[in-house]
Amino acid sequence: MDTSLQTLAERVRAAATDGTTLRIRGGGTKDFYGEAPVGEVLDTRPLAGITSYEPSELVVTVRAGTPLDELEAALAESDQCLAFEPPRFASGGTVGGMLSAGLGGPSRASVGAVRDHVLGIELLDGRAELLRFGGTVMKNVAGYDVSRVLAGALGTLGVVTEVSLKVLPVAPAEATLEFECTQADALRLLNAWGGQPLPLNASLWRERAGVGYLSLRLRGAVAAVEAACRHLGSERQAPERTAAAWQSVRDQQHPWFAEARDAGQALWRVSVPQTAPVLALDGEAPWIEWHGGQRWYRRAAGQSDAAIRAAAKAQGGHATLFHTPAGGGAHTVPRFEPLAPVLARVQHALQLQFDPHCIFDRRRLGAVPAAEAAGHPPHAATAVSSHH
Repeated sequence: MDTSLQTLAERVRAAATDGTTLRIRGGGTKDFYGEAPVGEVLDTRPLAGITSYEPSELVVTVRAGTPLDELEAALAESDQCLAFEPPRFASGGTVGGMLSAGLGGPSRASVGAVRDHVLGIELLDGRAELLRFGGTVMKNVAGYDVSRVLAGALGTLGVVTEVSLKVLPVAPAEATLEFECTQADALRLLNAWGGQPLPLNASLWRERAGVGYLSLRLRGAVAAVEAACRHLGSERQAPERTAAAWQSVRDQQHPWFAEARDAGQALWRVSVPQTAPVLALDGEAPWIEWHGGQRWYRRAAGQSDAAIRAAAKAQGGHATLFHTPAGGGAHTVPRFEPLAPVLARVQHALQLQFDPHCIFDRRRLGAVPAAEAAGHPPHAATAVSSHH
């Protein structure tokens, strides 16, 4: 165990002894996501560097504190990439933060989520024990796939110290098409195209000056992209303009998101089946990605909170209060929808198995059991057995 890893282990061990809450943090670019973080900062940035990279095997192993920009630059040198386009929001984000947040960019609906690209993970648990799950190939899992569970856990199960990821070659061809259409027509078109052999990679519908526009990004073999452009029948957008535009969508730096921040609006993320119709919600039209599966709504603080969650639930989805204005004090609703009782029990049991002393900031994911909130965590084995 090297010095930086040993230092983190000693911090975890000390926190378990004195009951200190630890807040795992890399670059801090996603501090806004989830409930407000609490506890002493446990900085993962000293755990930096690419451990191994085999371009011919499409696998990279990297330490959690490595800047995401550094990893992507190294992949680009071999014409490879993280196909799920993790959003960066600001400079300084780390690979560990990318994994812990579990967020994907515009191409997520076509290529899969972060967890689908995780091959193996090294984790420092709440006992300061170093655990390894998975490996560097796809078919290496027997039993519960812990590596994927850690994606999106927001550091509530332990400190991710290293991760092995599947990477992909950069697509040889790309084109962006734009169509003028209503929200309902855009959803209908996306559902129809999804059933055809088209190299769909990303989509976006939004309104400008009361007119709806659907942008469609195609990626794949040159012949496939060219054939799709002819079939769909819309004029190609200028590559130099669309590349920057898609980057601004990925990182939420597009004016649509910037306007929400400047106006002090909350940003709601609604996840629904791609086949869900237009949601019956008052206010301005949403920003729609993932072929209809991800819909963003800008609202004033406290406006339509219950209505948004009810509309999402009615379509078999859920809504997340993704971003609040600076301060965010006007919001009293949970950031994440409460889990169903059976799922909450499973989540709680997992947390106690990995972190029996409850030292990692699990409030980040929402409510915790009353006993923990009072500072009296139950014994892990008892909690798990009671959930069977």
